[in-house]
Amino acid sequence: MNDNLENEIISIISEVSGVEEKEIKPDTNLANDLEIDSIKAIEIIVATEKKYKISIRDEDIPQITTVRHVVDVTKALIEQK
Repeated sequence: MNDNLENEIISIISEVSGVEEKEIKPDTNLANDLEIDSIKAIEIIVATEKKYKISIRDEDIPQITTVRHVVDVTKALIEQK
């Protein structure tokens, strides 16, 4: 599940950022490496929330800085359902 989840989230990030999926790794920093601003970050969060029917708290969003963080937060919320 984790690899599939990671691939799906990378796909979402790729779509929003315009960066090719193969260039996005788990340790990729969203702001520094992909130049994702706060608006694009929210787009990624909203797309992830819709896809997995979860809700990421607004106060958690600033702490989500890498692809791995997005995957970990998403996975934790899916498991809580």
